[in-house]
Amino acid sequence: MAFLNSIASWFMKKRMHQIDLFMKYPHEVQDEWQYKLVKSAKDTKFGRKHSFSTIDSYQDFKEQIPLQDYETLKPFIERIRKGEQNILWNTEIKWFAKSSGTTDKSKFLPVSKESLDGCHYKGGRDMVTLHCVNNPDTQLFTGKNLALGGSHQTQYTGNYESYHGDVSAIVIQNLPVWAEYFRAPELEIALLENWDEKLDKMARATMNENVTSMAGVPSWMLVLTRRILQYKNNTSIKDIWPNMEVYFHGGVSFTPYKEQFKNLFAGSGIKYMQIYNASEGFIGLQDQPDSEEMLLMLDYGIFYEFIPQQEINKVNPQVYHISEVNKDTIYEVVITTNAGLWRYRLGDTIQFTSLSPYRFIITGRTKHFINVFGEELMIHNAEQALKVACEKTHAQISEYTVAPLFTKENNGKHQWLIEFEKEPNNLGFFTDVLDKMLKQVNSDYEAKRYNDYVIKFPEVKKLPTGTFYKWLSSKDKLGGQYKVPRLQNNRNVAEELLALI
Repeated sequence: MAFLNSIASWFMKKRMHQIDLFMKYPHEVQDEWQYKLVKSAKDTKFGRKHSFSTIDSYQDFKEQIPLQDYETLKPFIERIRKGEQNILWNTEIKWFAKSSGTTDKSKFLPVSKESLDGCHYKGGRDMVTLHCVNNPDTQLFTGKNLALGGSHQTQYTGNYESYHGDVSAIVIQNLPVWAEYFRAPELEIALLENWDEKLDKMARATMNENVTSMAGVPSWMLVLTRRILQYKNNTSIKDIWPNMEVYFHGGVSFTPYKEQFKNLFAGSGIKYMQIYNASEGFIGLQDQPDSEEMLLMLDYGIFYEFIPQQEINKVNPQVYHISEVNKDTIYEVVITTNAGLWRYRLGDTIQFTSLSPYRFIITGRTKHFINVFGEELMIHNAEQALKVACEKTHAQISEYTVAPLFTKENNGKHQWLIEFEKEPNNLGFFTDVLDKMLKQVNSDYEAKRYNDYVIKFPEVKKLPTGTFYKWLSSKDKLGGQYKVPRLQNNRNVAEELLALI
């Protein structure tokens, strides 16, 4: 093991030098990637359509390539899925990451060899690198990483074979042989499609392993660890995995789950590291142990642009180069990738906390907000308010969603459907704190709440344990790639949940 640690240490020092370089020269690194991406794809069908061969500057890039979303790129992607190549990217694409959307309509995002090696794997290596650099006495390589991922399926179109599934499953399936030595459980279990069967077999396969790190979506990792505790007839993960060092988490906000993890891992000294690994690419990593902000990873084959929040819904929004952003604005992220996504509107919003180096926090999704009454309530507002309400009432939340509830007087209120891990000692006080905090963090909400004129006092409804799980199961959406929708502008999800009670 000492030999492995020394080899790993050499690679980490080399990689940290590269990270330091893009932190020091961010604009130059990004401009170089714009050039490389355009040059690589100039002879693709998309590249010829938009005259990539004549692009010599960022201004040319903006003028010649329109902003894209999934609907505009879908015709190209469908051609690739049927076996055509050299459409969006110049190398063969056979893997497609199925998006984590909560609607019945799935997105299939291309994954090239370049994006797999130079983005997704690189992000995985870097999260280990940064953990070890921040914790010099690490013994991470003496044990295994428990990776809780999704599954994938094979698709045949004529004689053409392609694959689609959760991006985590694609990564696990294509890991190099040496990496399998450090991962648990075995591939056959990790890629099971039936989620109930997978959780059961994963629990039994890993509960006696020496697990030193975990990676996966918090909500599902809680389900897995609790099942392990049940099988081992124990109350603390520390007793089962005494050498556990770090949990790499992403996919959803960690805020509602943090206290539950602290309880499960009491006394273990476990570190928590946030990652931002979307189906479209690996974007950010928490590089400072005492701060939840993330470092924007600028050398992963992704060229970034940013749309200010006030421009998002315009027909022709202003789009900015990374050198033009500031710390006072929320931006929608636009990416161009080495898998053939060109000026693709990611739908995620971020706010920079530092411009040297570029660090940020995730503020939400462009479509994940409530604006039925003009309140413009964003997901990060909801998370902030819930955090304080839980702290003041000693509550813990498993899952939640919010929907408008209309009254006969043509106004209404927000209905919060919450599944508590630990119920508040006073639900009325919990609701009051929630309402007051929402007023503090969102001036539009505060204005609409004035004297109950537009929005009345919110309603919090406790749902029985397992309700959200039943809902996901009824939609055939069990697994890490599927998430509970948080903020809704209609009552579709809310009514389906209530019907399960």
